[in-house]
Amino acid sequence: MKLKLLTIALCLYAAASLPAFAQDAPVYGGELQGFNYPAPVQQFGFTSQGVPLRMAYMDVKPATPNGRTVVLLHGKNFCAATWEGSIKALTAAGYRVIAPDQIGFCKSSKPEHYQYSFQQLANNTHALLASLGIDRVTLLGHSTGGMLAIRYALMYPDGVEQLALANPIGLEDWKAKGVPTITVDQWYARELKTSAEGIRNYEQNTYYAGQWRAAYEPWVQMLAGMYRGPDRERVAWNSALLYDMIYTQPVVYELEQLRMPTLLLIGQKDTTAIGKDLAAPAIRATLGRYPELGKAAARQIPHATLVEFADLGHAPQMQDPEAFHKALLAGLAALPAAATR
Repeated sequence: MKLKLLTIALCLYAAASLPAFAQDAPVYGGELQGFNYPAPVQQFGFTSQGVPLRMAYMDVKPATPNGRTVVLLHGKNFCAATWEGSIKALTAAGYRVIAPDQIGFCKSSKPEHYQYSFQQLANNTHALLASLGIDRVTLLGHSTGGMLAIRYALMYPDGVEQLALANPIGLEDWKAKGVPTITVDQWYARELKTSAEGIRNYEQNTYYAGQWRAAYEPWVQMLAGMYRGPDRERVAWNSALLYDMIYTQPVVYELEQLRMPTLLLIGQKDTTAIGKDLAAPAIRATLGRYPELGKAAARQIPHATLVEFADLGHAPQMQDPEAFHKALLAGLAALPAAATR
């Protein structure tokens, strides 16, 4: 009995000695069941590629509307929930906010078979907005969501009054620059190895310029919790398909076709590049250089305004919300009144 009590005591001591994030290892379902969002989550049901799907989204209305709607498009390792600070800032300024989880992500469906493309995701998002009676929006896309926002703006230019891009990826063609191609099966094998530690290390080094704060940890557990759950293989498979989509569909060649006012919000310490770890060291050093990528994009996009954040990384809206939202709201307010009609 004494030995048993000693063993229990030692286990409790060991657990208490661990970092806070290691003591809490939540398990979430394949559609992020169990993880709470900052606003009520609704579901848009539709059929795509012959499969019934559900697209989760938040529709947050301001107390004092200004007549404009902002659609928030999340990144690859993010969800609609990670826009929490931006939703508060935008609704306080009078904007209605629609924040969806794209198919394959977070609280939305993860089909067994789906041909992912940015065109398809844009079409899905357009159908969601049409179901809500919304025909003209401002798009704010972050990371992979920036690629989607650009594709949406190219497909539905009359429905986009303004485009805002926070450290979008796809501003360079990784394959053309020498990043080796891997198969979906190889992406899948990589995704099955996903862990909280791996997510945290990657995000600290790539997204937050070496910094780490407790406020970032819930977003690590949000992702890792799905890989601890019973649907981890389906989550990993959809993630693999999405990585293949991102790698093979750069938007950099079409930036000059954008006609709406575009706000580029670029953290200068970002080094994100899909597949960078697969590349030879000499090639790796040329990838994800956002001080250069942001300026190049601003030159290519006809009506672009570039805002640079010297000390921020891939997620400026999370790393320094005050600076980011000040720049965002100023940029949105600068849109000529005629463009909103």
